[in-house]
Amino acid sequence: MGRLAVQPAPAPVSAPGPAQHGLGQVATWLDWGVAVGGIRLTVGSLLGALLVLMVFLVGSVLLRRLLNRYGQSHHGINQSSLYTVQRLLHYVMLVIGVLWALSVAGVPVAKMTVFAGAIGVGLGFGLQAIFNNFVSGLILLFERSLKVGDFVELASGVHGTVRDIYIRATRISTNDNIDILVPNSEFVSGRVVNWTLREVARRQKIPFGVAYGTDKELVKKAALEAAAAVPFTLCQDGPRGPQVWLTGFGESSLDFQLVVWLTAEATRRPGSVAAAYNWALHTALEKYGIEIPFPQRDLHVKSWPDSRVAASAPAHPQQPPDPSGNDAARDVQREIAESAAASQSPAGAVLPR
Repeated sequence: MGRLAVQPAPAPVSAPGPAQHGLGQVATWLDWGVAVGGIRLTVGSLLGALLVLMVFLVGSVLLRRLLNRYGQSHHGINQSSLYTVQRLLHYVMLVIGVLWALSVAGVPVAKMTVFAGAIGVGLGFGLQAIFNNFVSGLILLFERSLKVGDFVELASGVHGTVRDIYIRATRISTNDNIDILVPNSEFVSGRVVNWTLREVARRQKIPFGVAYGTDKELVKKAALEAAAAVPFTLCQDGPRGPQVWLTGFGESSLDFQLVVWLTAEATRRPGSVAAAYNWALHTALEKYGIEIPFPQRDLHVKSWPDSRVAASAPAHPQQPPDPSGNDAARDVQREIAESAAASQSPAGAVLPR
């Protein structure tokens, strides 16, 4: 009697669940892409590239904060050098992040030659100014002729404290708390006065004038007292002590200059410092009764001509007095006489020129 083989029943195939269906849809959506120049770009690869770039940017911010904390905890660190390291570190991480992101997106580095050619064309058509400012910013960071915290004055009249050196421009804060973005190329190709490049102490000249007839020594005494009354004066004696110079003879005043060396804090505010010294000078001059002149014109009338005398005057004017004491008048009279004699000379004579 034969045996009856019993085959096991196949396991039931379960329908895909909602989670698996959703994952499949996400995978299909991430795999969707386009082909550009032999390179296939998908949504997933682009998102991955964006994520890599964000990681490098966040890492750059964290590293710069760590360097700031390190500089604050160690007072012997040069802040300008620390700022240069921060900017260079940011640029390096930005370049590495961009290259890595392109690799994740599926763009091989060998294909970047086409992109480099496009950049070259862009530089020729309008990006040369941006590239120039970027290179100028790198020059400023490496050369260190301009550092964060320096007080500078440009040829355009802009003056203030350097706050940041960006890729394209440098941010300057004026004494009125106004931020001005100056292109980096202006610092490289233009004339820049750096008030704090070598030494923070600077000399400033405050011009003022007094009336003619004033005692010079009294003016000097008053000006030195004014310099002593201003707290911005570096020292009161020695080679950098205040000085009083007589610089010229004006139309209505003796022109002086109060020459003072300023402290480091006052160097960055030349306008306010000049106003402070002017105030102290006015107080000191008034204390000693020294007159501060102002332009004026005086008209002196000696006599009015009588109309009857003018009517009876002879037709020919009288001969002027002999100007023997006036060299200029004597020369003019001599030239007139020579010209009259030459006009009466016979024909053919050579007239004086």
